[in-house]
Amino acid sequence: MKGGRSEPQGDLFGAAPSSTEDPAPSAAIGLKGMEKPPEVPVEVRSPGPRRPLPLEEPARAVWSVGALTLAIKDVLAQGFSRVTVRGEISGFRGANARGHLYFALKDSDACLDAKVWASTAQKLRFAVKEGLEVLAEGYLDLYAPSGRYSLIVQRLEPVGEGARALAFQQLKERLTAEGLMGENRKRPVRPLPFLPRRIGVVTSRTGAALQDFLRVLHGRHPRLCVLICHARVQGEGSAAEVVLALTRLARTDVDVIVVTRGGGSVEDLWTFNEESVARAIHACPVPVVSAIGHEVDFTIADFVADFRAPTPSAAAERLAPVLLDLELSLVMQQRRLSRGVERQILVRRQRLASWARRLTDPRRLLGQAQLRLAEDADRLVRRTRALLGDRRDQLRLLTERLSRQHPQTQLAARRGELARFRERLVKAELSRLSGRKALLARGGLRLERANPSARIRSARAGLTALHTVLAERMHRKVSASSRQFHELASRMDAMSPLRVMARGYSVAFRMADGQLVRSAGQLSPGDAFTLKLAPVDAHTLEECQEVDATVTAVRGKSGPSGN
Repeated sequence: MKGGRSEPQGDLFGAAPSSTEDPAPSAAIGLKGMEKPPEVPVEVRSPGPRRPLPLEEPARAVWSVGALTLAIKDVLAQGFSRVTVRGEISGFRGANARGHLYFALKDSDACLDAKVWASTAQKLRFAVKEGLEVLAEGYLDLYAPSGRYSLIVQRLEPVGEGARALAFQQLKERLTAEGLMGENRKRPVRPLPFLPRRIGVVTSRTGAALQDFLRVLHGRHPRLCVLICHARVQGEGSAAEVVLALTRLARTDVDVIVVTRGGGSVEDLWTFNEESVARAIHACPVPVVSAIGHEVDFTIADFVADFRAPTPSAAAERLAPVLLDLELSLVMQQRRLSRGVERQILVRRQRLASWARRLTDPRRLLGQAQLRLAEDADRLVRRTRALLGDRRDQLRLLTERLSRQHPQTQLAARRGELARFRERLVKAELSRLSGRKALLARGGLRLERANPSARIRSARAGLTALHTVLAERMHRKVSASSRQFHELASRMDAMSPLRVMARGYSVAFRMADGQLVRSAGQLSPGDAFTLKLAPVDAHTLEECQEVDATVTAVRGKSGPSGN
């Protein structure tokens, strides 16, 4: 019994299982929790009055759509809780806004809807694409509102090509396109230090790779300092520990970081194929050496790192020069430096002796310099006196020119010219003034002859006559228009519906929608309507009287007419 409804015993198609046979659990399609049919069946219908079935009718169970759908959903959940399906991906359009993947699995015979929730899609190691043949593991579920069943995928892997190999290739292509590796990498490969002061190592403390690395490193150079940051190098969560170890070592004073582990299978080395580890290596501020597995093993970390060593021992040999070789080289360099210094001292002594021989007595040089200074002083005095005489002659000439251009002299000359100009100006103004007076006298005489007073009086008389004629014509026009208006008003009043209604007629309107009732067919018993009556003195529809009534019977009813 589910949701208040009885579920009869039987398989999906209504056939009850035989009492003598016990079908296998994987093939049973019977409903859960029902051992025997109910004694009194209950009829399930849509909302409405319920009527019990007659007792004489045979017992039967009537399913509602929801109850049958829930029963089928339970059958699918029990019988197909874990299935693996092989098919080709079809109708894939990428992840939706929430990160879920929706597509269909098809073969030559059928098609099955499939869904991958976002939590599962984030764990996929390869990109889902159209036409890819895959093995999908999950369970069947039925979506009740649409009545469609689908496969809820919990694990997905490609057929023919391993998921890890496909994920490796896709991640390699994506990181190459972003510039983290390959020929077009954005950050160039950083050179490794010749003699690092401190080397950081990311690996497991218990691994053999660390022992090999330290043995070779200290065998070549026992004085090198090594800072080890422990991290699991395989298994669930190992990638996060490697990223954390890289981050911690990057904040220390190490000159180079070595990421190493021993050889193993592809699954054992997969930690160093994770995208998070590759991005952590790329973001590391110091050079990173990748020493993963053996020479034949390649990981994403090898391509992103600044240097790839085939083995941990090879990484130690690359980072640690032999101490004895360094000491021997240092001794040889010291000897070469001593011999070079001795040669330089000898050369400088010889050059100093040569300069000493070429050096003259300073007192002799001082006497010669004093003699040249006295000669230069005499020459300067002679040139100064000659230049001073030239300047005096030039000053005398300028003084004479200045006296000729003195302002008082120029002012006296300008005053005479100004007096002459004033006399000429007075004469010209007097002559022009007399001419203007004569012109003004002639203009006044002509103005008196052209006085407009007579013409103004004549125009006023004509205007008065025109005004009288216009007033008479306007009066006649207004009288004719008034008579015509009254005649039209009388004719319109005689044709007004209100005058017709005043003779005893009325107009009916339905109260439900306010439509005019033109025939009895538009009314039915029980309909309310309004009658409008017009008094004799009514001039507008608002002045009409209204009577509300209800239809009790319709006689002589015909079909409804248009409004």
